[in-house]
Amino acid sequence: MLPTPTYLQFHALFVVPVVAGLVLTATYRLGSRRDVLTATAILTGLALVYTTPWDGALIRRGVWWYGDGAVLVRFWSIPLGEYLFFVLQTAMVGLWVARFRMDTERSLATPLRTRLVGLAAALAVILFGLVLLRSDSGLYLGSLLVWSGPILAIQWLFGWHYLVGEWRTVGLATLVPTAYLCGIDSIAIRLGVWTISKQYTTGYTIPLLDLPIEEAVFFLLTTLFVVQGVVLYIWLIDRWE
Repeated sequence: MLPTPTYLQFHALFVVPVVAGLVLTATYRLGSRRDVLTATAILTGLALVYTTPWDGALIRRGVWWYGDGAVLVRFWSIPLGEYLFFVLQTAMVGLWVARFRMDTERSLATPLRTRLVGLAAALAVILFGLVLLRSDSGLYLGSLLVWSGPILAIQWLFGWHYLVGEWRTVGLATLVPTAYLCGIDSIAIRLGVWTISKQYTTGYTIPLLDLPIEEAVFFLLTTLFVVQGVVLYIWLIDRWE
C-alpha cells in the first residue's frame, strides 16, 4: 500500500505543473490583456483574506481533516498547503481566463432595477444556505452558500447583465477548471490526503468521481468568483480608458 502523499506533494503533482504551463504561455496568450495579471493578483489577495476565517472554522469543526503525515505545518489550524491552494487556484483560473476574448463595448451605466436583480439572486443563495444550516448534514453546503453570498452580491450587483452577455466566456472559463479541480480533489480523497465528514455533508455525490457534492460546489463557486472578477475588472478598466 502506497504511503499517503503530503499536501505539498499533491500540489507538486497536480496543481503546480498546470499553473507553470499557463505561466509559460502567458506572454503569448495575454497580448494586450495584461490587466488580467493585475486582476488575478488582486483576487489572490482577496481570496486569502476572505477564505481563511471560513476555512479555519470548518476545519476546527471537523467538516474535513487530513491524513496522517499529509500536513507538515499549520498556521491558525489551516495547513500551509491550504493557503497555497487559495493562491494557486486563483492564479490558475486567472491565467486560464486570459485565453478568452471579451466584448467590453457595453456601457457601465446600468439601471438600478437591473442591478437589484443581481442582488436579489445573491440573497436567494444566502437564504438557501441559511435553511441548510438548520441541520448538521447541511453545515458544509449551507456555510459555503452563506459565505459565497456576499461575493456574488458584489459581482452580480455590479454587472450580472454583462456576465450573461459574455456567457460563453464565463461558462467555458469556469467549467473547465472546475472539472479539473473536482477530478484531482477526488484523487486526493481516495489517496487519503484529506477526508470529508459524512456527518456534516448531505450524502449526495458526483457520479463517477464519488465526490461529495459540497466539494464540487466549492470549486464551482470559487472558480466562478475568479472568472467573474477578472471579466468584470477588464470590462471596468476598458470602459474607463
